[in-house]
Order: sequence, then structure tokens, then C-alpha cells
Amino acid sequence: MSALEGVLDQITYESMPVETRDRKPNQPDPKQVGRGFLYLLFYLLLFNWVILPMLRPASEKIPYSEFLQQVEAGKVEQAQIGAEEIRYSLKAEEAAGAEEDGGDGEDGGDGEDEETVVYVSTPVPGNFDLVAFLAEHGVEFAAPPPNQLGWLVTLLSWVAPPLLFVGLWLWLLNRAQGGASAALTVGKSKARIYAEGDTGVSFDDVAGVDEAKAELQEVIEFLKQPDKYTRIGAVIPKGVLLVGPPGTGKTLMARAVAGEAGVPFFSISGAEFIELFVGVGAARVRDLFRQAKQQAPCIVFIDELDALGKARRSAGGFAGGNDEQEQTLNQLLTEMDGFEPNAGVIIVAATNRPEVLDTALRRPGRFDRQVVVDRPDKLGRDAILRVHASKIQLAEDVDLAKIAARTPGFAGADLANLVNEAALLAARQNHEKVHMADLGEAIERVVAGLERKSRVLNLEEKRVVAYHEVGHAIIGSVMPGAHKVEKISIVPRGVGALGYTLQLPEEDRFLMAEDELRGRIATLLGGRSSEEIVFGKVSTGASDDIQKVTDLAERMVTLYGMEANLGPIAFERVQQQFLEGWQNARRPISPEVSAVIDQAVQTIVDGAHAIALTILKENRDLLEEMAQYLLEQEVLEGDPLRTFLSRVMAPGNLTNWLAQGKLSDQIA
Repeated sequence: MSALEGVLDQITYESMPVETRDRKPNQPDPKQVGRGFLYLLFYLLLFNWVILPMLRPASEKIPYSEFLQQVEAGKVEQAQIGAEEIRYSLKAEEAAGAEEDGGDGEDGGDGEDEETVVYVSTPVPGNFDLVAFLAEHGVEFAAPPPNQLGWLVTLLSWVAPPLLFVGLWLWLLNRAQGGASAALTVGKSKARIYAEGDTGVSFDDVAGVDEAKAELQEVIEFLKQPDKYTRIGAVIPKGVLLVGPPGTGKTLMARAVAGEAGVPFFSISGAEFIELFVGVGAARVRDLFRQAKQQAPCIVFIDELDALGKARRSAGGFAGGNDEQEQTLNQLLTEMDGFEPNAGVIIVAATNRPEVLDTALRRPGRFDRQVVVDRPDKLGRDAILRVHASKIQLAEDVDLAKIAARTPGFAGADLANLVNEAALLAARQNHEKVHMADLGEAIERVVAGLERKSRVLNLEEKRVVAYHEVGHAIIGSVMPGAHKVEKISIVPRGVGALGYTLQLPEEDRFLMAEDELRGRIATLLGGRSSEEIVFGKVSTGASDDIQKVTDLAERMVTLYGMEANLGPIAFERVQQQFLEGWQNARRPISPEVSAVIDQAVQTIVDGAHAIALTILKENRDLLEEMAQYLLEQEVLEGDPLRTFLSRVMAPGNLTNWLAQGKLSDQIA
């Protein structure tokens, strides 16, 4: 029986919050104490300001002069003279006369001996003797009896203001720290603790990252069977750093490791350590590691480590910076060195920006192992789709392998969103199951945005958009390494797209040759070139294409070294490894070199523009036919699209033009 009680106590202990585990049985909860204090303060104020005034008897107030007139007329029978008020009652016959007059007498008109109150704000003027005056007219007078509740009013007048101040101060602290008892737990860790096997995630829920799972399998085996490693002297890594683009499943992977190992799981964000006051973050780091050592073996997961572990500034940097962040980082470094390698505490962290982390944090002995959780390949996307598709009803025509092939570059979160969008579309159309068409439409919504049929274009704008998109499709269909053209539409989508040409790759690509990059630039300029040929002028619709063309051409020269006059020299610094978007961080160069770079970029763009014009001029009839069809149908896809594109004629020397690079000279 005692063993069973011990197991039940352990289960209860594990399910309790961290801040309540070490409390003695009879020790009150600080949250309950604080809440009871606020309730007591509220009830005291309510009693003093609401209930006490209601207990006082209601009475009529008349002027002091009228009271003297009634005494002189012999109507007053009794009077109580106080320091601030005089209470008196009328004689019986006078009260009865007032009742016969319709209840408008001084006693309130209810026929009872009610008191009438006269408030005296100042002493009686002159040498007037009120006591002699009342005795002369036969009025019985006396001092009022002492107030039974006067001591309580006096006590509350002294106690209520301090209580109000203390209550307001506690409320402000609670708001600042985000908890009812935060004033008492400023330095406590805010980590969320999951009991053994309570993360709800296992490796079966993680797909598409087989290499990362294999790397972490060793950590799981150590947590399950530590003797297997310690008996031969092996040292398990103290820390595992998960790096990769957003949405690839780094947090999910960490939770799956804890779920597979069946150990307690501490989860906290790096930003939760940093506070306004210097030293709070360091205290939270100490408290987190103290709890982890008590719960060993366990896993401590720190998400968004870059918020905490950014590289420290040099001594010559700006003074008065965020010392809190540096002190917190120093404490983390100290704690990771402070426990034994095989203590059973594994630190798992995740970040999208490993390049900004402090070098001391990434050295061996702290985060010993770096695991890349990258975007999945085709097989990985297929596996991820099957995991998420198992939660919805799929029709028989759904081919997840085809969907995986059409979604290169999609991360795990993107694929989960894709499946959910398809389910929403199917439910909106009252389908019982999700069909292949729903998944195809979901891909377009994710890539190009939501259809905006409410945006109506006039005829001239529709013609410009139609020729623009057909120009993209014709150029893209003949360029080397280009993606397959799947659909052309002039239905507005997303924020600023008045039309779009959907190109989907047939396979994953990890490298691009120089001629393929030049072909990509020519495809982007196909829309503007089509407008020039047909209308003899250009519109603002190509602004996004021009921005992409300029960025790509500049990267070819400054980052990829694809300019013969400059050679294999990188003039750009890679600022971010896994985040989207290319930042212009050019190295310090001379004005002469900058002029050469600008000229090289101009040459690449001009050459690609000339190729696009040449191809469209040779296919002018096809351009007109496709544009007219698109104006009538608004969408061109499937067999009609493939039939049109099969008639595109590419120049015989196109490959040489793209390979040699001097495109303008070749075409001229």
C-alpha cells in the first residue's frame, strides 16, 4: 500500500507546476494569499463607503432658522444637540396635524415620531445661548448617545489608504511581470514543463528530415540507456543546436525527441529571459538549470536562441547598450560549463540565424552538435503530405506524389498550410472529400494569393495584362532549366498581382548554371518585352519583375563571380543563411570597381532583354493568338496551353547566346 501511495505522490508531484513542487503541505499558495488580500481590501472599501452610509437612519434636513422658529412656537418636544447636527422631534399633536395636511410636515408625514436633522456647519453666532433658549420653551434636550460604529469608521480611515496604496502597487507589479504572484517570482524561470511522455509528439509525427532524426536518435538512446555510453567512457553532447529556415519543424523535432525519450521537457523562448531590469534574465537561467538538474534526465529546449545568444559587442562599441542580454548570455555559458557532461541534462536549442550567435556559445563543450533541419526534398515532401493528409478525408483521385513534385521549396509548415487550405476549399464547395482539384487550387492560393474577382479591370488593362503574361509564358517555355508553364491567368490575385503565369518545376534543383540564370532573367523580362512589341510603350505592371531582374543580375556579378572582367571575386557578404530575402551588404570597394559592377549588371540585363524581344518577334502570331484566347477565357491551362506552347520557335543560336554571356553583341 505504501508503494502505491508513493507512486501516486510522484505522479501528483510531476503534474504540479514547478513553483508549487517544493512547497510544504501546510504552506499557503502565494497566488491564493495575494488573491485573498485583494478580496479583503475590496470588501473593506465596500463596507466603509457603501454599507455604512446605508445603515444610517434617513432623516429630513431643514434650515437652522426654521428649527428656532418651531422651538419658539412650542412645537418641539425633544432635541439632541451634537457638535455637527441637532436632531429633534415634534409634539404628538403637531405631528398629527402635519399628517392631516397631506404628509408635508416636518416629520416626514408618516404619523410617527421621526427625528428631523438640522446640520450646523458653524457655531451659533453672537452670544445666543441655545441651552437657555430650549429650557425657556420647555424642550427636553440632551447630548446624542455615542456612535457604536465610530471606532470602525476611525479604524478604516487609517487603514484603508495604506491598503489601497499597497493593492495598487501589487497590481502594477502583476501587470509588469504577467502573473498574480510575479512580484514574488521575478527571478523564476518561465519555462513550460511537460511531464514524461506528455509532449504529444513522436518521430512518427515528424517526416521529411530523416538525417536530422538520425542525428538525434543518439540523444534519445542516451537518455533511455545512459550506461551503454558511460561504461566505455563516451561523453554525450551537452547541447544540440537545430538550425534551418522557418517552418521546417525545429520545435516539433525537439518535442519529438522528448516524447521518444519519455523524459521531462522544459520549453522556453530565448526572448523570455530578457527583461528590463539587469540581472533578471541571469537569475532565470540559474533557476532553469536548477530545476533541470532536479528533474534529470531531461531535455531543456530554448527556442529562438538568437534572441539570447547574439554575439557580444567589442569593448569599443556603443556604451550603455543592453547589458541585460550580455549578462544573461554569460550566465548561460557558465551554466552549460557547470554541469557534468553525463548529468542527464540535454540542452536543445533552435534558431534561424546561426551566423549571429556568439562564438563561445557554439564551441565544443557547449553546443557540441549542430543539426541542420532544412527544407525537404521531393520524397520528404511526399512523406510530410502523408502525415498531414491522414487527418483529412481524401478522394481517390488525389496523388500526393504529384503534389510533392509541384511544391519545391515548401517547408513543413507550408505543406501543412497547403493541406488545410485544400480542406477549407473542399468544405466551402460542399465536397465530402478533398479532391485533386482542391489541392491544385490550394497551391495557387499559397503561391500567388487569393483570387480577387471584385477587382474589375477595364478592357485596356486586361489587354496589357494578357499580353504581359503570355510574354512570360512564351519566353519561359524555351529557356534552359526553366520551370514548366502550368497555367496563365488574368484574374487578379494577392496584393498587387493583376495576373500571373504559374511555372512549376518537374524536379528539385540545387544548382543553377550561368546560362540558366540568364534565361531566368530573360523570362522575367518577357512581360515587359511583350508590352513594348504590341503597344509600343511600357506600363507599371513590370515593376516587380524589374526588381527581381536587378537583384539576380547583381548577385551574378558580386556574389557568384559570373563576370569575366571582374573574375571570381565576391563583393557581397552573405548576411543571412536561412532567412528569406537577399540583403545588399557590399564590401568596401573603390569607385572604379563599383562602376565596373554597374556596367556588368547593365550588360546582363540588356542582353536578356534583347533575347526576349527577339523570341517574341519571331513568335508574334502565336503571341496574338494566345492573348486573344486568354482575353476570352481569362485562364489558359491544360491541353490548350500545351498545344500553344508546342508551336513556340526558339532561335537556333539561343544556347550559344546564353552560354557566351555577351548577349547584346551576339544579337547585334
